[in-house]
Amino acid sequence: MLGSFGVQELLVIFLILVLLFGATKLPQIGRGIGEGIRNFKSGLKADGGESKQHLEDGESEAKARTS
Repeated sequence: MLGSFGVQELLVIFLILVLLFGATKLPQIGRGIGEGIRNFKSGLKADGGESKQHLEDGESEAKARTS
């Protein structure tokens, strides 16, 4: 039902967005979305490093307890 979008569908969506927000507002919206995605990705990378460090610390503590 919600298959892939063709060129015609994307053009219609783009035209509706231009009518709703205006041509001057669309670049600002795009920049905001792009910045949000970049922040989200960097947050995942930062959190992933911390989580990995916590796992390594936990493994070393577990080995120390069993020794």
